[in-house]
Amino acid sequence: MTQYLELCRTVLNKGHLKDDRTKTGTISYFGYQMRFNLSQGFPLLTTKKVHLHSVIHELLWFIRGDTNIQYLVKNGVRIWNEWPFKKYTQSKDYQDETIEEFAQKIATDDEFAQKYGNLGPVYGKQWRAFVGGDGKVVDQLQKVIEEIKVNPTSRRLIVNAWHPAYLKEMALPPCHLLFQFYVNDGKLSCMLYQRSADVFLGVPFNIASYALLTLMVAKITNLEVGEFVHTMGDAHIYLNHLEQVKKQLSRTPRELPKMIIHGNQTNILDFKYEDFELAGYNPHPAIKAKVAV
Repeated sequence: MTQYLELCRTVLNKGHLKDDRTKTGTISYFGYQMRFNLSQGFPLLTTKKVHLHSVIHELLWFIRGDTNIQYLVKNGVRIWNEWPFKKYTQSKDYQDETIEEFAQKIATDDEFAQKYGNLGPVYGKQWRAFVGGDGKVVDQLQKVIEEIKVNPTSRRLIVNAWHPAYLKEMALPPCHLLFQFYVNDGKLSCMLYQRSADVFLGVPFNIASYALLTLMVAKITNLEVGEFVHTMGDAHIYLNHLEQVKKQLSRTPRELPKMIIHGNQTNILDFKYEDFELAGYNPHPAIKAKVAV
């Protein structure tokens, strides 16, 4: 994962101080691209431990078209809790609960989860039920998978999560907003465009998530894997993550693990958490940092 460390160095050395929506402050660099050959190993960061558990469950959540955090919370994934919790604290129902107490109520109370666990029409909604101006609903992900099977040379193998008409209804407008598949020589590649990239906390998750999605789509379309290409607009390191980034840069990358997908899946909805096995993952210890909301 030297590609990721080079991204960190570039942002630190060539980036500019920039204010941001969260009022935390960043060092920001505009326009960066990384490439990962997926046949050489699964691109999960080794200079700090990344919790693949959360990556897999979030991706399955996206694929299901789900937009409520209850599934994530029930499976021990906390990465989306801050946004609905912040909204809850501004409601008349808020009773000084902690975010942990809020998550427990989301997990155990379906009515509460329905009222306060929804993030609006975020990623999963746009992937699986994109609503056009004429009201027609498009399952973008399934449509692209079907197109890969019958017309793999197409240059229109695109899924778009950026829907301007619905941005104000989303808890957070999509950061990783568009991805395109590409087939050549029997290999499936994927390129992601990410408008806003939290280099320390978010980007390692994003790399793993879209690499895994590429493996899954390759399996159900009977293709080998090619590259994952990660293109970023505003790549930034939050000012309260600087020490964590420097600590990570002091570490030597280790050999990449291998992702094994068990089963004979033929549909993107066939995959279950238990189907995924990560072999040979030997990372440096995790490094904690606070998410900017």
